[in-house]
Amino acid sequence: MKKSISLVFASVLTLAIAGCGNNSNNAGGNSTGSTGNKVAEAAAPADTTAKVTKIIVGTGTGFPQVCFLDENGNLTGFDVELLKEIDNKLPEYEFDFQTMDFSNLLLSLETKKIDLVAHVMEKNPERELKYSFNKEAYAHWRNRIVVAKDNDSIQTLDDLKGKKVLVGATSAQAQILENYNKENADAINIVYQSGTANDTAAQITTGRVDATLAADFVLPIIDPQSQLKASGPELSSADILYVFRKDDADSQKLSDAIDGAIKELKTDGTLGKLSTEWLGADVTADSAQ
Repeated sequence: MKKSISLVFASVLTLAIAGCGNNSNNAGGNSTGSTGNKVAEAAAPADTTAKVTKIIVGTGTGFPQVCFLDENGNLTGFDVELLKEIDNKLPEYEFDFQTMDFSNLLLSLETKKIDLVAHVMEKNPERELKYSFNKEAYAHWRNRIVVAKDNDSIQTLDDLKGKKVLVGATSAQAQILENYNKENADAINIVYQSGTANDTAAQITTGRVDATLAADFVLPIIDPQSQLKASGPELSSADILYVFRKDDADSQKLSDAIDGAIKELKTDGTLGKLSTEWLGADVTADSAQ
């Protein structure tokens, strides 16, 4: 993505035009030489070397349709393609993706290895204590318990006492279970899944775990063969936002710029189209209050 004209190219172009003027001077006398110089002066390019700030975007490769590697090994998905659209609207920035295990994303943000986290991150009170979020949500969804289709015994978190529940480490779903366990003597056996594992349906249907928690749109992604079902009422609802370092002026400037770009992409319909293309539905319309 080219966001500025190369200074070297601009210099060569200027010298080439000036050279043509000198040739006119040699061939046609002082009057043509003077005209040639004027042409060279008029054609001298303006200074277009405005500073472009490189932004390291941290994301994963193991979340189908959100951030994953396609059959050609290219990083793509809803989060990735949306950020490419945002980048196109922000000429002062250039986004560079760095992939890693989901559980390492927030730590990498803290240690300044990356500048923002893009992994359909939910805003919750625990995360707000340590991180900053942009204001304009680009998606919204609700978390529910997910079990095997023939399981009618689990409807609430209380029903998960003594059960094994699979969630990703540091995920919003893990936080729901951890908060419950703090008040209920670790009653639920939380099984933390690797960020690159995609065997949730298999683990549940074979009985290795009893359930998972998932956002509403995720179910068809983790269960393409429809072996699972959402059970019981929603456990939480959340805006999906980008995560930045807290109390950091540069991060806040970037956050504000991204908010403006998201608003434009909502207005022109691009955001809804990307959601439908990658997630199977437009999950961008609602917003948690």
